[in-house]
Amino acid sequence: MALDPDFAAELARELQPADYIAVLKLFREDMLRLVGVIEKAAAANDTVGLRAAAHGLAGAAGSMGAARLEAACQIAMSRHEVIPDLGVAAAEIRKLATAVLADIEHAIARAEAA
Repeated sequence: MALDPDFAAELARELQPADYIAVLKLFREDMLRLVGVIEKAAAANDTVGLRAAAHGLAGAAGSMGAARLEAACQIAMSRHEVIPDLGVAAAEIRKLATAVLADIEHAIARAEAA
């Protein structure tokens, strides 16, 4: 699982069902938008842009219990030297975000069916 199931369960207990679904959908939208920005920055060889978007995504991922995605973003944003291959960093972030997306979709479907 790309999302920590304990974290997701705790969040579901703390929020009303509609609020829980709204939080998941908002995170999904932000994650997809930021991954797109990261990919565009990588294609343009824009290290600053990639780091800025990775910073935003790291925070969002951390707040949702997506630790592996958060870690990949932190690696991309914390290097003081120029990242040698922005495409590799963007591809790793995309791969992890895709796994998180599957978990989010599953959690939304479960919450909507409840």
